Amino acid sequence: MPGPSPGLRRALLGLWAALGLGLFGLSAVSQEPFWADLQPRVAFVERGGSLWLNCSTNCPRPERGGLETSLRRNGTQRGLRWLARQLVDIREPETQPVCFFRCARRTLQARGLIRTFQRPDRVELMPLPPWQPVGENFTLSCRVPGAGPRASLTLTLLRGAQELIRRSFAGEPPRARGAVLTATVLARREDHGANFSCRAELDLRPHGLGLFENSSAPRELRTFSLSPDPPRLTAPRLLEVGSERPVSCVLDGLFPASEARVYLALGDQNLSPDVTLDGDALVATATATASAEQEGARQLVCNVTLGAEDRETRENVTIYSFPAPLLTLSEPSVSEGQMVTVTCTAVAQALVTLEGVPAAVPGQPAQLQLNATENDDRRNFFCDATLDVDGETLIKNRSAELRVLYAPRLDDSDCPRSWTWPEGPEQTLRCEARGNPEPSVHCARSDGGAVLALGLLGPITRALSGTYRCKAANDQGEAVKDVTLTVEYAPALDSVGCPERITWLEGTEASLSCVAHGVPPPDVICMRSGELAAVIEGLLHVTREHAGTYRCEATNPRGSAAKNVAITVEYGPRFEEPSCPSNWTWVEGSGHLFPCEVDGKPQPSVKCVGSGGATEGVLLPLAPPDPSPRAPRIPRVLAPGIYICNATNRHGSVAKTVVVSAESPPEMDESTCPSHQTWLEGAEASALACAARGRPSPGVLCSREGTPWPEQQRVSREDAGIYHCVATNAHGTDSRTVTVGVEYRPVVAELAASPPGGVRPGGNFTLTCRAEAWPPAQISWRAPPGALNIGLSSNNSTLSVAGAMGSHGGEYECAATNAHGRHARRITVRVAGPWLWVAVGGAAGGAALLAAGAGLAFYVQSTACKKGEYNVQEAESSGEAVCLNGAGGGAGGAAGAEGGPEAAGGAAESPAEGEVFAIQLTSA
Repeated sequence: MPGPSPGLRRALLGLWAALGLGLFGLSAVSQEPFWADLQPRVAFVERGGSLWLNCSTNCPRPERGGLETSLRRNGTQRGLRWLARQLVDIREPETQPVCFFRCARRTLQARGLIRTFQRPDRVELMPLPPWQPVGENFTLSCRVPGAGPRASLTLTLLRGAQELIRRSFAGEPPRARGAVLTATVLARREDHGANFSCRAELDLRPHGLGLFENSSAPRELRTFSLSPDPPRLTAPRLLEVGSERPVSCVLDGLFPASEARVYLALGDQNLSPDVTLDGDALVATATATASAEQEGARQLVCNVTLGAEDRETRENVTIYSFPAPLLTLSEPSVSEGQMVTVTCTAVAQALVTLEGVPAAVPGQPAQLQLNATENDDRRNFFCDATLDVDGETLIKNRSAELRVLYAPRLDDSDCPRSWTWPEGPEQTLRCEARGNPEPSVHCARSDGGAVLALGLLGPITRALSGTYRCKAANDQGEAVKDVTLTVEYAPALDSVGCPERITWLEGTEASLSCVAHGVPPPDVICMRSGELAAVIEGLLHVTREHAGTYRCEATNPRGSAAKNVAITVEYGPRFEEPSCPSNWTWVEGSGHLFPCEVDGKPQPSVKCVGSGGATEGVLLPLAPPDPSPRAPRIPRVLAPGIYICNATNRHGSVAKTVVVSAESPPEMDESTCPSHQTWLEGAEASALACAARGRPSPGVLCSREGTPWPEQQRVSREDAGIYHCVATNAHGTDSRTVTVGVEYRPVVAELAASPPGGVRPGGNFTLTCRAEAWPPAQISWRAPPGALNIGLSSNNSTLSVAGAMGSHGGEYECAATNAHGRHARRITVRVAGPWLWVAVGGAAGGAALLAAGAGLAFYVQSTACKKGEYNVQEAESSGEAVCLNGAGGGAGGAAGAEGGPEAAGGAAESPAEGEVFAIQLTSA
């Protein structure tokens, strides 16, 4: 920092001379000791970072000064009473730089403290075991190398989001770095698949820094539990070559069962089992297939492995070969009277038995001879073979059928000579013949007429009546027989002679005729259902009343037959006013369509088309007669006007004129009723800007919490709040919630000084200004001319002065301004105190002192501050003069310099970018 200019030196010498004259004769003068200062005194710097140190003194003429430290330096700036140095690449955990100055043969010192910190960039959780048995302990270990200082470090071991253990290293030496946290944890079933992690927190908030956190990568723990019992193996003791048998292996008490591996094998053959799980139980199933190469004793092995442990069970299985015996006939098919030989053989160790007669010794065949007859046809011969395997007797058998060929036979029991059946029920015509091969039987009339469908279920009709010749034949011969079939049947009414449905046209003549078939010819009577006496005969003049269901009945000595006949009477279309109104009102959004139902049969089709004006050619959507998923789309807009409706069926058409009008329920939205409205306090009161669309025009009523709108002349702040507006017409209601805000002009509600009354020279005082306004007001100040060192809060609501001087006494004005106006209040501050020493100094000394002070103040303000030559950071720490910029000081400076606007009746407005200069002098 450059030294004072020659003009400043002369001003200071004059000030000291005046002070000497004024204070001459005083018995003692208090002196302030000199000091050295180092800023910052205590600092925390991230390892490898940099820091500026400011070393200063209040010694007027220090002989020399410096900054002692072992840290690397990057740059230095100097002044008469200060020294600033940048320290870089700071890595030592703790250093103590020393600031010193030599003044008046004494050494002034200030010692600082610089500590480094390192973020927990590396947080490592040691690997977990691949598998951990449930119920046993395992170790969690977390390392955070290099992070520190350790005393500010906290490590936490977590299971998922749950804290297991948390340790703070408070009390560790400041130079300690890095930390390790180890814990022993009991493995549980629910820990399987859980993620464990470590979180490190370096809390430097007590030192003015932040909280630095980091976490390790999560590590997954896999726990398991395996029952000490071996698996339960279910398998056959004996297994035949070429056969397939199921085997199963079951083990309980597994966790997690899905992680278990199962090995199931027969000898050296892996059976590749299917594994199913049921809670903590495992079931492995497979199919064992024996081959000839495996014949003999083999072991079936089941092994279950989970984690680092396994359980195993072995069972013995005997694989054997035992083919079924061989049964042969010398001739499987022979003619009646021929000789047949039956032979049964088996494997060498087996004993065979043919038709209950065993062979002499095991390994020998058994034989049987017979003369074939008709009774031997389809005879079954049985051969059994027995074999002992591993202490167990096994039995296998085989059978063979003998076929004997012989000529057909037609017996009366199987083919009767006379048949009498009623017509109608389904019957099976049977005429069966014995013989081998199976004879074919054919029954037909001798004249080449009808053929009987033998052996098939079918209806019996009179067309089957007559005499038939039945012939049975095979390759051994044939047999012939005559049979007679008599069919009796009751009357029948078919669709040709008596149709189920008949249609008549209204206004014509018709008769109901029904012809029945039967022997003897049946009598037919038709009558209306439910009316026993209403028999229909002759020609009728058709009316709609003739439509309905009629019962026709035919009778003869064999029985009777009845049939329902439905008669439909059709007629042309006709409109009815209630079902198709001439005047109809459509309500928008109601979902209703024009109901137009027309009487007619068949059902007429209806179409309504606009006639003239905006409806010309427009189709009017019609409501379907019955609800259906294919109902026409409901229109959003329907044109009112005149429509012509036409109804048509195959018997004619009619037309009708319909007048359609359209109305709609109330509807309010943001454009007709804004949800947020703003009023100005004191303005003329009016209703809410809220309207609604709809036909007929809806009425709108607005209320606040159920209270109707009050009648008042002016808007007040109490009118702010939430209002509920409801629009109503004949078709419904719609509502909206409206939030009303009331803005008002600013008023300075409070302007107070602390302490109240006056303030002594050198003392501190604060002015507080509180304004009521909406939107919030901007606060500005006007200070007395020459008032320096004025500080303002962030929102300008508080003005503070430290070290008050006479220039700070006077009138202060606080002004509050928003978009609706401006309001100001003033307060007077008096700076007064005991200045008896001025009187003792005499008039000459006082006058000289005032002159010198005024000259010095003017010079410092106009020269030092306007040049901006003072270093703010250094001056704050050393107590030298400081230049400040701020809106509050600017306002005071402008008013003091010009002085005119205040007298004219209002506080002067300061320029938006005006500078404010404040000087604070420290006594030497």
